[in-house]
Amino acid sequence: MDFGLENKVFFVAASTKGIGYGIARALVNEGASVLIGGRNENELEQAVYSLKAIRNIKILGNTFDASNHDSLHSWIEFGIREFGAPDGLVVNAGGPVPGKFFDFDESDWQDAFELTLMSAVRMINMVLPYLRANGRGSVLSITSSSVKEPIGNLLLSNVMRSGVTSLMKSLSMEFGPENIRFNNLVPGRIDTERVKHLDEVNASKLSITPEEYKNKVSREIPLGRYGTIDEIGRAGAFLLSEAASYINGVTLLVDGGKTKTVW
Repeated sequence: MDFGLENKVFFVAASTKGIGYGIARALVNEGASVLIGGRNENELEQAVYSLKAIRNIKILGNTFDASNHDSLHSWIEFGIREFGAPDGLVVNAGGPVPGKFFDFDESDWQDAFELTLMSAVRMINMVLPYLRANGRGSVLSITSSSVKEPIGNLLLSNVMRSGVTSLMKSLSMEFGPENIRFNNLVPGRIDTERVKHLDEVNASKLSITPEEYKNKVSREIPLGRYGTIDEIGRAGAFLLSEAASYINGVTLLVDGGKTKTVW
């Protein structure tokens, strides 16, 4: 299948590793140029180097802090200067800290709000005028299976990512008439550094090893294993592509069948 991504340009946030990097890699494999970003400059340089080894196309990176308005603005403006108007945007950020209700004070809620929900609002607000001027575009947010079934010990993520999911659905209705699509990509247990960290936290609470915890969770997944960043990356590239030109406002689960809800 031709995804129609050759010579397209995408800005992919929080993409030096994990799911964001998986999407960037899938886009590059399909011939798209990408702007990637993250907090750590060394990780950023390594990610750019790895992506450039795939294909001889324009790939750039710039550091940013997703929770900071000015930092996000600088990242977007760098991309506009170097690439011109993008064809699409991947909204992504590191997850809020784990915990339950009484583990947090108001500053924790505010930090999660800025990192997860407001980063999405800001990125979209900065890129959307360019998509509207082009008369087309695709925006994809990376949320979590917690928007379908809340996850214990991830209260802040449950709440804030649900807000992002609702934002994207609302924008899909508002800007669909302008040929701009908004979709959510919902990972289950994908083998990333964040999931490994969460497994370590949960394993400690159960007094078992992280490997034992991973095996326990894997048995609850119909496919019997965690997903890879390449598997979810290809799903993300598809939703951004012309091959998905009539898919708008969806929340696509990539979880091996673990989520039990029908819708």
